[in-house]
Amino acid sequence: MPISVSVTVPATTANIGPGFDCLGAALTLYNRFRFTLDPAAGQVAIEVRGLEANRVATDGSNLAYKAFASYFDQRGLTVPPVAIAIDLDVPLARGLGSSSTAIVGGLLGANALCESPLDQAALVAMAIALEGHPDNVVPALIGGCQLAVANDDGSSTLCPIPWHQEITPVVAIPDFELSTAAARQVLPATYSRADAIFNTAHLGLLLRGLETGRGDWLRVAMGDRIHQPYRQTLISGYETVTTAAIEAGAYGLVISGAGPTLLALAPAQAAVQVRDAMAAAWQQSGQSVTAQVLALETEGASVSLAA
Repeated sequence: MPISVSVTVPATTANIGPGFDCLGAALTLYNRFRFTLDPAAGQVAIEVRGLEANRVATDGSNLAYKAFASYFDQRGLTVPPVAIAIDLDVPLARGLGSSSTAIVGGLLGANALCESPLDQAALVAMAIALEGHPDNVVPALIGGCQLAVANDDGSSTLCPIPWHQEITPVVAIPDFELSTAAARQVLPATYSRADAIFNTAHLGLLLRGLETGRGDWLRVAMGDRIHQPYRQTLISGYETVTTAAIEAGAYGLVISGAGPTLLALAPAQAAVQVRDAMAAAWQQSGQSVTAQVLALETEGASVSLAA
């Protein structure tokens, strides 16, 4: 009888203003992966359901399968034939970590089918190597808000960041894409000392604001000079949505990951108003958008034996 495991992986928001390429948080929006060892499937058979399913590869180029196969390759094992069923709720190329869900899903699925010989630290290292940077894959795997610091030897030091329960993430997801590659191309090659100091100070304040829930700190802390001033030019309606969110009660608004999704942090009692204001602002400019009130996903990815 075929052996199956199911893996549920949360969406993530990365950067969060001044935390470029080092700060990320898991959100209560999920992709789900089922891996079944079955020789009858050939080397790989993939079925995809849900959001934008027709745009996901169903052959060996599928990212979840590539991560799955990489796990066996790195351990010197033969990649077994596998059937993969994917259920999508995280939109593609919107800055919510869809690629990280596939990487984490593939690695955790492979590890579970091998009876979980690798610990979390080893899986984190594998995921970072595949993704190229830690700010999405780390919270997707571990959960919560995570600061990932690159060490001189190529490893990463991970630090969980306390997130006050009254701080509510609100996302507005427009109906257009922005690839990470395109978003990186607009960034300058160098930055001034003043900009480096600005971001260092704002990141320190953001971490304290997230921990304490102090709105006066959060309103200042979400400022950034490393990526947002350049990327916002790629997101039509950015200024309009930002103004609407803040007027509705948000502490501030940032680009989620590489965009184009926009993330507002709001006090819990204002979250619905902020959601509605962000959606209305984008819709009035002619842009189709989905806005949601989410929460911090504290547990990260989960694995279970499939029925």
